[in-house]
Amino acid sequence: MTARTIVVLAGLAMAGLSAGLFFGWSVSVIPGLLRTSDATYISTMQNINVAIVNPPFVAVFLGTPIVLTAAAVMHLRIGDERRAWLLFGAVATYVVGLLGITFGANVPLNNALDQFDLAASSTSQVVEQRAAYEGPWNRWHHIRTTAAVTAFLLAASVPLVTESE
Repeated sequence: MTARTIVVLAGLAMAGLSAGLFFGWSVSVIPGLLRTSDATYISTMQNINVAIVNPPFVAVFLGTPIVLTAAAVMHLRIGDERRAWLLFGAVATYVVGLLGITFGANVPLNNALDQFDLAASSTSQVVEQRAAYEGPWNRWHHIRTTAAVTAFLLAASVPLVTESE
């Protein structure tokens, strides 16, 4: 197995882990949280927003575009432009659609939610806070999930491309 193959497989695995996490969240956590009370929802999201920032998540989340870029450059250097551009497409989709949306939309919403003092808030404030957070956060999350899956599919198509195509 060549170094290039190993790097492609590592990037593919990392992109798959990200896509799986975001897809899993969309089809299980979000529907589950829809069934909770407003206070439980806010408390749960505040706790998840802290817990998600951990070394394995950060390594995969931020490392994926680095590894995929390395794989693209390796293919470009040997003249395999088709595979290189599929990988660069995966990187661009991941950076804009996953990292861009996360840092531009979801994280600011998370930061605002983290500032909300659940214990000191009235029932109506809790209802308002959830409404202000949940809808926008979920919309952006579903968009970044689509980007994560698309980036994974682009990276996954690299081994399928042959010289004769």
